Amino acid sequence: MQLRPGSGPAPTGLPHTRARARHWLIVAAALAVVTGAAALVRPPGATATPDAPVAGPDPAAVSYPVDCGPLGVVVADSAETDFDGDGRAETVAVVHCDAGSGTPPHGVYLVTHPAEGEGAPRVAETLVDPGEGMTVDGLDVREREGAVSARLRGYSAPEVPRCCPDLRRDVSWAWRDGRLELSVAPAPGSI
Repeated sequence: MQLRPGSGPAPTGLPHTRARARHWLIVAAALAVVTGAAALVRPPGATATPDAPVAGPDPAAVSYPVDCGPLGVVVADSAETDFDGDGRAETVAVVHCDAGSGTPPHGVYLVTHPAEGEGAPRVAETLVDPGEGMTVDGLDVREREGAVSARLRGYSAPEVPRCCPDLRRDVSWAWRDGRLELSVAPAPGSI
């Protein structure tokens, strides 16, 4: 007698003709072992994991495009976040010349890890050039938005003392199309 699928009762006495709870427990345990082992295995040279992103570059280890003459460069503020989502954080650094007194202009730079292999971090973008004569305060990173913001202070005329900026503008940069894009808030008191 020949049976077609679905035409009658299954032959008895053959192993695996009925799935029992023991069978499913063994399959579940085997899948758990394979899944657990796969989670522990990484390709050679892999360093970043979603739980442990690589920290941003050290802003003190960078050569900035700032001409301070015989004076050194001071990193006044910095913040880090992974703007591009590659598992390696970038650093936004606010720097100025070590003038000792007064309010030297600041530069704001996006600092990234070296492109390949070992090496020093590098300046990838100038966000605020020190030649603009601005000072920066309130540097803030908003990781969820992939943005960094700052308050820029400047001078309305050369006669305004360098200690006391009389202009203020809030700005932010958001990651778009492989770079940080500037957004400027309306000037205080404007409509």
